[in-house]
Amino acid sequence: MILDLVLKEDYDYSELIRSMVRNQDLLSSIVLVLRKGNLEAKIKSASLLEILAFQEPESKLLIGEKDGVLSELLRLISSGGSDSSSSSSTAIETGLSCLISLSMSRRIRLRIIRNKGSVQKLGTILMNSESRVTVIEKVLKLLEMISAVTEGRTAICDDPFIVKSIFQKMFKVSNAATDHAVVILWSVCYLYRDSKAQESVMKSINGSSKILLLMQSNCSASIRQMCGDLLKIFRVNSKSCLSSYDTKTTHIMPF
Repeated sequence: MILDLVLKEDYDYSELIRSMVRNQDLLSSIVLVLRKGNLEAKIKSASLLEILAFQEPESKLLIGEKDGVLSELLRLISSGGSDSSSSSSTAIETGLSCLISLSMSRRIRLRIIRNKGSVQKLGTILMNSESRVTVIEKVLKLLEMISAVTEGRTAICDDPFIVKSIFQKMFKVSNAATDHAVVILWSVCYLYRDSKAQESVMKSINGSSKILLLMQSNCSASIRQMCGDLLKIFRVNSKSCLSSYDTKTTHIMPF
C-alpha cells in the first residue's frame, strides 16, 4: 500500500490524516484488505490504522467503532499467517500495536472485551513459548489496559490459565513485561479480589516468594507498592511464614 509509506514521510500530514479517518469508504477498504488480503497487505493495513488512530481521541473511536476493524485485528493476531515464522510474528505484533493504540479509548477497550474470545486469544499468544519478547510485552500491555475496567478483569479471571501465564511471564522476559504483569495481577487479585486469580498465583511455584524478591529489585515505587498489596492478600489467605511479614519493609527477613 502506498498510503502507509506516504504517511511515514517527514511532513505534517495531520489534515490529510483527519480527512482519511472520516472517510468511511476508505476505512471500509482497509477492513476489506484486513479480511481478504495477503499477510503483507494485512500487516500494512494494520500499520496504517495505527498511524491514523494516533491523531486524536476521536480518531480512535471512528476507527475502533468501524464494523469489522476490531474483529479483523483480533483475527490477525490469532492466525498471524503461515508465510513464515518471521512474518507471522510481525503480523501479530503489528495487530497488537494497533489494538493498543485504539484501546486508549475506554469505549474501544469495552468493545474488544465484548468481542467473543478476545481475552482467550491474548492468553494463547502469551502461552506460546516461541513468542517474541516484544510480542509478549504488547500482549501484557493490552491485558493491563483491559484489566483497568471491571468487564476486563472478569474476562481475565474467567480464563483458568491466563492468570497463571501472566504470573509466569512476570519474570525472565523484560522489565516492561514485569511491570505490566504486576499491574494486571494487582488489578485482579487485590483491586478485584478474585479468589480464583489469587489461588492461581498462590499455587504457582514459589509465587509469594518471587513477588517478595521482586520488591527488593530495582523496580519503581508504584510496582513495589503493588507487590506489597499482593503480599497482604496472600498473607491473609496463607498460613506460610509470610503471615508475619510487614509489607512496608524493604529487606527480606525470611527467619
